[in-house]
Amino acid sequence: MIIRVGQKAPDFTATAVFEQEFLTVKLSNYLNKKYVILFFYPLDFTFVCPTEITAFSDRFSEFDTLSTEILGISVDSEFSHLAWTQAPRKAGGLGELNYPLVSDLKKQISSQYNVLTEDGIALRALFIIDKQGIIQHSTINNLSFGRSVDETIRTLQAIQHSQNNPDEVCPVNWKPGQRTMKPDPVASKLYFEGI
Repeated sequence: MIIRVGQKAPDFTATAVFEQEFLTVKLSNYLNKKYVILFFYPLDFTFVCPTEITAFSDRFSEFDTLSTEILGISVDSEFSHLAWTQAPRKAGGLGELNYPLVSDLKKQISSQYNVLTEDGIALRALFIIDKQGIIQHSTINNLSFGRSVDETIRTLQAIQHSQNNPDEVCPVNWKPGQRTMKPDPVASKLYFEGI
């Protein structure tokens, strides 16, 4: 099954590491409470991955302000996640993170989201899931280049604005405070006349 934007996000229950402890994470626990940034990364103790994982952690307060939880996930065990968070950043580790790292050792979640490579690791996939559990956005990068936290925040803000203002759409590069447009052939001209 191919997961598409507009569909219900596949639920899962898995073990995660957060604040040096193991806990159980269930995606559906966030329903009607928070948006979720669910991002997959290839493997622990690699090179691009810690730059992404720590960048999302360093910006966690911005996501929290937007009523959004972050979940990082890879095919590593929870023990590998724990060891990586115990290693300092200067040595390629993660240090303390502000969100859970989920273990997908059996590769079931990566398979459900259709991001598992033939080699058995996850691509750099990111899904923005709304409070109703619907996938509103997805991106999938190949292994050798990282994602943009800035663009993830901007996209999340556009999703939330559109959901809170269903009679408006957000044009290219839209950011909060900028003009939106009406999705109407006549009313949209007001936007185009102003650019």
